[in-house]
Amino acid sequence: MTTENRVLGEVETYLEDESSTIALATQIAPLLLADDPGHPGTPQGGRIHLRGDLGAGKTSFARALLRACGVTGRIKSPSYALLESYKVSNLYLYHLDFYRFSDPREWIDAGFRDILQKQAVVLIEWPEQAGGLLPLPDLEINLSYAETGRQARLIAYSNKGQSWLTRLVLPPRGSHPPGASVGV
Repeated sequence: MTTENRVLGEVETYLEDESSTIALATQIAPLLLADDPGHPGTPQGGRIHLRGDLGAGKTSFARALLRACGVTGRIKSPSYALLESYKVSNLYLYHLDFYRFSDPREWIDAGFRDILQKQAVVLIEWPEQAGGLLPLPDLEINLSYAETGRQARLIAYSNKGQSWLTRLVLPPRGSHPPGASVGV
């Protein structure tokens, strides 16, 4: 494992219902839109990878995040189109869904590499479908079924992602189902 692959921070939280998922997305959105006070000169935007089983809440999270970033109108799932793009002020927001990819190189063949090199918000559902060809995200969010809600595991792979984790206000430990863990 190289230095750039190391985890810089990690936190887990229990999301009781869809409104909890929306609340988490709403907290992360302003972090993507603002300059990072902890890292002056860091541009707006960032890359977030969303992982989890079908129905775990990846698209709900993405829609809530895009809405909280200022996207108006209909926010479609990119399941069939693979990419939905938006522009808010001078910032581009890209929502990609790689679920239908059968070969890890398909995202490169589709021309998505250029999107990752821009100052933008990039949300990728099913990043594992690209194999190891994607650059590491600033933040990876893993959603899994837990009791009647979801367990969210947020992992920072960049200084920007680590800064985001330290600025989140998560539910108190007592709101987690039995057996759920919390760590930073």
